[in-house]
Amino acid sequence: MLERLNQALDHIEGRLDQDIDVAGLARIAATSEYHLRRLFSALAGMPLSEYVRRRRLTVAGAEVLAGREPLLEIAVRYGYGSGEAFARAFRAMHGVGPGEARREGAALVAQPRLTFRLTVEGRSSMRYRVVDRPEFDVVGLKARVPLVHLGPNQAIIDFVRAIEPATTERLVKLSDQEPRGIVAVCDDLDPSRAEGTELDYYHGVITSGEASEGDAVLTVPAGTWAVFETSGPAPQAIQELWRDVFTQWFPSNPYRSRPGPEILRTRLSADRAEAEAELWLPVEREGE
Repeated sequence: MLERLNQALDHIEGRLDQDIDVAGLARIAATSEYHLRRLFSALAGMPLSEYVRRRRLTVAGAEVLAGREPLLEIAVRYGYGSGEAFARAFRAMHGVGPGEARREGAALVAQPRLTFRLTVEGRSSMRYRVVDRPEFDVVGLKARVPLVHLGPNQAIIDFVRAIEPATTERLVKLSDQEPRGIVAVCDDLDPSRAEGTELDYYHGVITSGEASEGDAVLTVPAGTWAVFETSGPAPQAIQELWRDVFTQWFPSNPYRSRPGPEILRTRLSADRAEAEAELWLPVEREGE
């Protein structure tokens, strides 16, 4: 899988001055467009679109400093419809406008070309299972929140803290399917998974019971799920689980992620220092 991803990166590199078709990249990587975006973001730490943008501005920066072509020609070559749009993007990345950079020979920021490699450390084994589930409902409370890649998501923290204990108790009684108890469900994420884009966050349960007035209901179609389990210090164990799923499990197993909600059940110790977690991700076999 990583070899095919690197072939897709080679394709990007040869076409930085052209339109890049993500569907075509997915064909090179022999996977779906959805899984390519998801896997790339997890491995690279940035969305695919952001990597392409930064690589273009890196190459464009070198051409600006070379001084051989008008700035507008460079702007158009790398996909900007006007000199103003190019100048804004250039300044956002490099901290200086293209004209000033050319006049003063400024030091610019560079986005290195990426190459993915799999490092097998063997420090721990990953506990997982693959299950087929019929259609089910998520019932609970819902909020639209921004996506945060690192650190706490304050919008989610504030949302959950505002939920009345009686509401949580009522929802827990509805739970009658795996994963049991209160779960955190993320759905309707932007395909780019860029920092700050919004998603639907549900604080609820998996149930066949009836929702109460005011509850949000998310009906999840039948499908296949990969279920991962971990335990250890909080929150490191959960953060490492997400990392390992995309950097180790997907590249070495015949599955790819598919559109659908992502479900996390977490149990904390009394002192909140240790966590047990179960992560449910919608998957399909490669080639389906």
